[in-house]
Amino acid sequence: MRDLNLILQEGGFYPLDLHFAGFLEKLSKVSCPELFLAAALVSRFTREGHICLDLANIKRLKGSETGENLLLPEKGIWEKKLRESCVIGEPGEKKPLILDNKARLYLHRYWEYQEELAKGIEKRIGQKYRVSEIESLGRGLDRIFGVTRDGDTDRQKVAAFVAARRAFCVISGGPGTGKTTTVAKILALLVDQNKGQMLRIALVCPTGKGAGRLQQAMRKAKEALPFDGNTKALIPDRASTIHRLLGPTRTSPYFYHNARRPLALDVIVVDEASMVDLALMSKLVQALPAEARFILLGDKDQLSSVEAGAVLGDICDTGCSHPFSKTLCGEIQKAIGYKIRGIHGAPRMSDSIVQLTRNYRFSVESGIASLSLSVNEGDGVGALKILHEDAHGDLDWKRLPLPRFLPGALKDRIVAEYHHLFEAADCREVFHRLERFKIICALREGPFGVSAINLVVERVLREQNLIDRPGKWYRGRPVLISRNDYNLGLYNGDIGVALPDPESGGDLRGFFPSPEGSFRKIHPLRLPEHETVYAMTVHKSQGSEFDRVLLILPDRDSQVLTRELIYTAVTRARNRVEIWGHDGVFLTAVSKRIKRTSGLRDRLWEE
Repeated sequence: MRDLNLILQEGGFYPLDLHFAGFLEKLSKVSCPELFLAAALVSRFTREGHICLDLANIKRLKGSETGENLLLPEKGIWEKKLRESCVIGEPGEKKPLILDNKARLYLHRYWEYQEELAKGIEKRIGQKYRVSEIESLGRGLDRIFGVTRDGDTDRQKVAAFVAARRAFCVISGGPGTGKTTTVAKILALLVDQNKGQMLRIALVCPTGKGAGRLQQAMRKAKEALPFDGNTKALIPDRASTIHRLLGPTRTSPYFYHNARRPLALDVIVVDEASMVDLALMSKLVQALPAEARFILLGDKDQLSSVEAGAVLGDICDTGCSHPFSKTLCGEIQKAIGYKIRGIHGAPRMSDSIVQLTRNYRFSVESGIASLSLSVNEGDGVGALKILHEDAHGDLDWKRLPLPRFLPGALKDRIVAEYHHLFEAADCREVFHRLERFKIICALREGPFGVSAINLVVERVLREQNLIDRPGKWYRGRPVLISRNDYNLGLYNGDIGVALPDPESGGDLRGFFPSPEGSFRKIHPLRLPEHETVYAMTVHKSQGSEFDRVLLILPDRDSQVLTRELIYTAVTRARNRVEIWGHDGVFLTAVSKRIKRTSGLRDRLWEE
């Protein structure tokens, strides 16, 4: 392999990738360039969010500096060499690396995560619950959703039927499609069908911020249910993070609850499931009792988790449409009268996936709805036309200024949107103001990235004398937690604000909302890793909603710019979206999809 040195020099590797490759080559006791390269690549690909390295579909590797495509070994020779190595095993073997029959190479623990998650789902997709007779289930659905009208198919009602009949169910839909309302009705149906007996139910979310939002939404949804207080009391409205539910341990990446110590649950609901990575989802499934229902809520078209995997996308087979089976459609018609066309021979997974399509937040004329649909369909030209034609009051497009003109272009907006943070009378009003407006960036670094924009905002606020003291900490500073601290109960993605604390003589404390609606006060010196958050990345904005969003795109293409990123950013806004960018960069972004290599999709959908 005469190109190996060039590939290793220019292939975008970190020292850790090369150290791991050297360790495995040493462990094998045989000098093998093909093994060294494969080990370095699988380490790099996992770091970049992939579950595995697909030897069959990687022919060239783009250089990190030169941008040139570097030749890789011929697939057949490469695979043969790897299968001869003693550190690479077949699925099920205890070897550092696993090479499956489709030439996908995994770190052993990621193959195991994938396998355990797939087994946990497969075990449930064929399991039907005898909640009661189907006719009785239909009467319960009519009581909660209303009686079916001719020609009207309520997808939320269909989702409730599927969740009641099956041990595994995914309810996917964009913002405003009523996912939380649907799950509140599902839980009401399960409680009702259980004849008043207590069900052990858990509501979880990957972030503390998301758990708080889920809890508030569930309390609101419960109020509208057509049941008395006794029945409503059996429906939970408290939510937690997945980490908190599983019970983190200080000394390892594992949790207290696992296959040997399962959770005492009958039902678990996971909101914002698109944000959950493979490792965490696998650990959660392993900790569930075999008889527990597993319900996922999320938007399959949003960005995947920051960590490895695109779990919700793989589970839903994003990009493909799968009708229900004729058997399920027959059950639906018998229970609630809907005539849905099914097919013979549908994959078993298809009967567990329900897509909500009706939007209760945006009207048909909404620019945000139209734009997000065009972006999601990969129609960049159509999306740009919507932005440029000025026909929608909730959309605006501006050409991105040069970096040196950016502070001046942002100045009036910064003062108008953020001066309230320094004038609010109490903590609750400050957090309410924070949800009114947010600057969202595609990148972290660079002149149009989050780090630079946050510095610009602070500089403008200081020039306007809104920031009342020098230094890092000042009244009104919003902060984003970037590392979990289980002792303090603060998690990656939690947002707080620095405010004077009357109980501490007016000294600054970080105020963080709790799911119960109160606020916790923490000394700034005790906070885990954090950053200022007037602006945030699109990834960090997942699970949040704001009245108005300003999306700042970079002035050139980047690997992270994809249609999922644009879609996620646009759908963070409730009332108005403004985008600053260049037409060419926007078009290129919408034309690209996130492609994360994984075997989970094949494992679940190929029969």
